[in-house]
Amino acid sequence: MPLGPYHNPSIETMDRGELDSLIDERIHYTVQYAAEKSPFYRKWFKEHRISPSDIKSHEDLLELPIINGNTIREHQPPVTKDFEFRTGDWNEIFTIHETSGTSGTPKAFFLTWDDWERYAEKYARYFVAQGFGPGDRVVICASYGMNVGANTMTLAAHHIGMTIIPTGKCTFPTRIVTSYKPTGIIGSVFKLLRLANTMKEQGLEPSESSIERLVVGGESFAEEARKYLSEVWNCDVYNNYGSTEGTMCGECTKLSGLHVAEDMVHLDVYDPAMDKFVRDGECGRIVLTTLLPVGASCGTLLLNYDTEDTTVVMSRKTCECGRTHMRIMNPQREAETFWVAETPFNRVDVEKGVFQRENMEYLTGEYEAFIYGGDDEDETIMRVSLECLDPATCEKSQIEENFLHAFFSYKKKLENAYHEGSFKIIFNYTAPGALELYRIKGRPKRIVDRR
Repeated sequence: MPLGPYHNPSIETMDRGELDSLIDERIHYTVQYAAEKSPFYRKWFKEHRISPSDIKSHEDLLELPIINGNTIREHQPPVTKDFEFRTGDWNEIFTIHETSGTSGTPKAFFLTWDDWERYAEKYARYFVAQGFGPGDRVVICASYGMNVGANTMTLAAHHIGMTIIPTGKCTFPTRIVTSYKPTGIIGSVFKLLRLANTMKEQGLEPSESSIERLVVGGESFAEEARKYLSEVWNCDVYNNYGSTEGTMCGECTKLSGLHVAEDMVHLDVYDPAMDKFVRDGECGRIVLTTLLPVGASCGTLLLNYDTEDTTVVMSRKTCECGRTHMRIMNPQREAETFWVAETPFNRVDVEKGVFQRENMEYLTGEYEAFIYGGDDEDETIMRVSLECLDPATCEKSQIEENFLHAFFSYKKKLENAYHEGSFKIIFNYTAPGALELYRIKGRPKRIVDRR
């Protein structure tokens, strides 16, 4: 029985069998739509000798090849004359968006008004799942430029009666908080921590402000970082994961994984070789497929798109909140995963070491790391720079012990390499504002591999 509240209860609490049938219906329609409307997919089906009418269910998607970001870039200007992934006529396209371009030429995406409504529907579901509703005033610290997120979050707010304060960044004046008394802020962990520090410098205590909940979107983060952010602001912190490509997942108040809007985006998890699904509970690459309701239009759709992010399907059973849609673990960027001693570790693992609670008596949370090859062929060095409140009073030995204990948890082979000397970690402590990343424009890379 639905427990609520929900934005779209008939879909969010749909019986698993009915939901699976709806997914299959939309897979069949979407594939047919791609074959009719997309220049790329028309050629793609022909080259791979695929009959679109044969793709009728989730299992059939496994028979289709995987595409990725490079596939999109190779089928748009300047490589090709036109945008071959565009599926709508120009008179149907409402807006044009691009990815950030941090991993190459920005990928172009075209949205019809139907797309906007679907994107907004996803955000609205998770806002409601996190306790937002009519009367809430929410500051959005995300770009209102070519990025699709801030714009569609604003439309979602309209659907559920929220008021948006569209600052576009977290460096807004603190009078925004004192004057408008927002009940929520959407931003990154580090932006929200910096905002809290700015407020404290001005004699304002974040934990005593009007903020009732925070939403971290657009990046993975360590659970330790969430807990510390929650402590600083004295409120719940929720996680949303989304992308211009169309993924949108979000936590509910039960904090038991991110719900996937399965009726609008099909999310599979593949093994690293990208040739089969992994079982629920196993880690793999997120592969998504756009799902269109029968009769709907779309500006850009993707079939079996490798996001280059990794996750684990936690459960397909009904959540305590009453939602039946599957839940996944917080995704991690494959580009932020590094290998040392035949062992992978992610930026999130480094953050876990930084945000150990005892460390935060001395650290701001800001950090950067660089990986180098050592003098010996098999030697690797990671230099971790930590920003301190006061480097002179920093308990360095305690910080390093806490970091290493957390970083090496579940990484025995990497820990052995550290003790054997083939993997070295060097700690560097800086005053506020002295990290290299402050001198770089754009989104900073927390870990840089210079091997």
